Amino acid sequence: MSVERQLHKFGGSSLADPECYRRVVDILKEYSSTEDLVVVSAAGKTTNRLIEFLEGLNKDGRLAHEALQNLKQFQTNLIDELITDEVKETLLAELNDEIRTLGELTAPLSDAAQAAVLGHGEVWSSRLLAALLNQQKLPARAQDARAFLRAEAGTQPEVDRGASYPLLKAVLAQHAHHRIVITGFMAQDHHGDTVLLGRNGSDYSATVIGALAQVSRVTIWSDVAGVYSADPRLISDACLLPLLRLDEASELARLAAPVLHSRTLQPVAQSAMDCHLRCSYQPESGSTRIERVLASGRGAKIVSSLDDVMLIQLNFASGHDFSRLHKETLASLKRAQLEPLAFEAQDDQHSLFLAYTAEIAGGALRHLQDVATEAEIKLKEGFSMVAAVGAGVTKNANHCYGFYQQLKNAPVEFICESASGLSLVAILRKTSTEDLVQGIHKQLFQAQKRVAIALCGKGNIGSRWLDLFAEQKTELEKRRGMSFELVAVIDSQTYWFNPQGIDAASANQRFDDESIPYQGGEWIAQLGAIQGYDDAVVLDVTASQELAERYVEIAEQGMHLISANKVAGSASSEYYHQVQDAFAKINRHWLYNATVGAGLPINHTVRDLRESGDEIVALSGIFSGTLSWLFQQYDGQVPFAELVDLAWQQGLTEPDPRHDLDGSDVMRKLVILARESGLSLEPEAVKVESLVPEELAELPLDDFLDKGQLLSERLAERLEKAQREDKVLRYVARLEKNGKATVGVEALAKEHALANLLPCDNIFAIESKWYKDNPLVIRGPGAGREVTAGAIQSDLNLLSSQL
Repeated sequence: MSVERQLHKFGGSSLADPECYRRVVDILKEYSSTEDLVVVSAAGKTTNRLIEFLEGLNKDGRLAHEALQNLKQFQTNLIDELITDEVKETLLAELNDEIRTLGELTAPLSDAAQAAVLGHGEVWSSRLLAALLNQQKLPARAQDARAFLRAEAGTQPEVDRGASYPLLKAVLAQHAHHRIVITGFMAQDHHGDTVLLGRNGSDYSATVIGALAQVSRVTIWSDVAGVYSADPRLISDACLLPLLRLDEASELARLAAPVLHSRTLQPVAQSAMDCHLRCSYQPESGSTRIERVLASGRGAKIVSSLDDVMLIQLNFASGHDFSRLHKETLASLKRAQLEPLAFEAQDDQHSLFLAYTAEIAGGALRHLQDVATEAEIKLKEGFSMVAAVGAGVTKNANHCYGFYQQLKNAPVEFICESASGLSLVAILRKTSTEDLVQGIHKQLFQAQKRVAIALCGKGNIGSRWLDLFAEQKTELEKRRGMSFELVAVIDSQTYWFNPQGIDAASANQRFDDESIPYQGGEWIAQLGAIQGYDDAVVLDVTASQELAERYVEIAEQGMHLISANKVAGSASSEYYHQVQDAFAKINRHWLYNATVGAGLPINHTVRDLRESGDEIVALSGIFSGTLSWLFQQYDGQVPFAELVDLAWQQGLTEPDPRHDLDGSDVMRKLVILARESGLSLEPEAVKVESLVPEELAELPLDDFLDKGQLLSERLAERLEKAQREDKVLRYVARLEKNGKATVGVEALAKEHALANLLPCDNIFAIESKWYKDNPLVIRGPGAGREVTAGAIQSDLNLLSSQL
């Protein structure tokens, strides 16, 4: 049986002092299991101090000695504070031996020897954390990644996964039933020399090791909770992004954002593992989950900046094919994993400008020289960068305008729109980027968010929702701080689309004059492409099978869906999960509280119980407000068919009352509720009793109503039998503990909970692990356009809180 592992990576700021180490142990106690992997960076500023030591070797031995003694003191204090007994003595002895060896080094050192020196910090972190975990009765082993990670030196070293995999597999087998605390940042080449994996390479090594070990999740713990809409140190009201698309995260990493680093996400993209970013200082303060989705985006999500950027300028001779040469140069750099932050090609000058971080610029320059680029090459210092990142940002007219508007007085060198549409990048002559970031962030994100709404169905429920929306619009906008515009009303064959907005109060009266015919789902594509809105929401208040079959299309257009239509929720499990997945994978919402119980919070309650740890085992109740009213009234004095006719005239039934009487509506509600409860139930598994005689099923509606005496005769016999036993008839839905599901007429004692309802009331009885002996009961109005329209509005209110 394979072990499902997770990997936890802790950065230097998460291991900065003894209290941080204790906090990491607490995190691993709560969030990890025995077989998990842990990857660590050097504690605090250890790597910086090792760099000072190496610089001192080359300049002044006294400086090197001072840096080494400071380092020894820092590491010794960590051990003294955290470890007890003979283990402390062992760790101190190992540290002293290694410090002594470092003190004997003399300049000049080879690149490999310098890399080995810089790797000491990770070794010390791994060794100390493993000892502390063992001291806390959490079996752990320290592991040097150089024993299994293979890579060759370069500007952006890449781990050789084929060579590394069998070596890691052996390590995992050797340390079974232990948390393995692995050094980040380094690997080993085929000569046995240390290879450092680049700037913040510990994150990259963590995701590579996670992919090789086939972990289910990598969590990168640092001093921030995840990705924010801007650096929270610069923007006090920057928002944490709980979900970020993988391509957006990769673009952010490519642009050298501090919280996400170049190449870290490559192994995530090439594997099935999830990636989460969390704060080790406040584990419950939120997180960012990197989602493996590639759906249509609507604009910028993050403003990023860098203050130390270099430009490589390539001047090609005028006689060459500049268009071909500049494309070949960019392709060569991309193959070498040296893609620039941004570039500008000046065709008239035959010049190509490439922007890089200071760390990467040297490697890019060497690569261009090595491949004998046919150009004069210059390296220029003194530049900055600001960028707006998010899928669709280059196509969002408002965000493009806002970005350029904020830069109009800045010393802009050039602006690059990425071909992927994921970023707008401005390279500027050296300037303070803080004011620019604040201005762009405010322009792009603090303007009022706009939400477009499309209503499908303008019958009883749709008409009432239009009235309700007209009444509530101003209050909703004030409460949520965003604007809501009704932009489309869709009927079965025609639709009215107006991107500037439709007045809900007069929509019904004007629909026939304004609407035009449509074919298939063309309105879905048109709504999905609407400009000037941050989000789009479809409201389905129909009972349309055809529309329910287009839910995946709605998701693929990046829209949210609120549904009173029960068809998709009670379809086959395969389609139901297909729809759920379609919305979930693009971070869009499908809400359908109105499908069961009208305005009653039954779906919310069941979902909350389940997500809180309860286990629902059985469900029962009266799920149809129409059938509730009919059987509450039915005492034999008025024939049942006459009651049906009366309910139809009062608008209590579907337009064709047979859709209520055949039990299909109740069946659908039972299936939806079972699935919300975490129970597997297919529609065909429900035994449904239809009240519609076969002879009347296919007749025109008028003929059915005229011949309803047959319906009355069938039920009269059952009512007489029930009354002889002092019982009443009710139309009941049941999902029993043994999995048996039924929908039909039952004779119940008059004092039974399901027998004593107000007309039109629904009642839901939930048996669960927590409500075993005394079921949780929810009851209240379950029919009528008022409460159903209210349920739609309630879901819209809920959705707006999640946008």
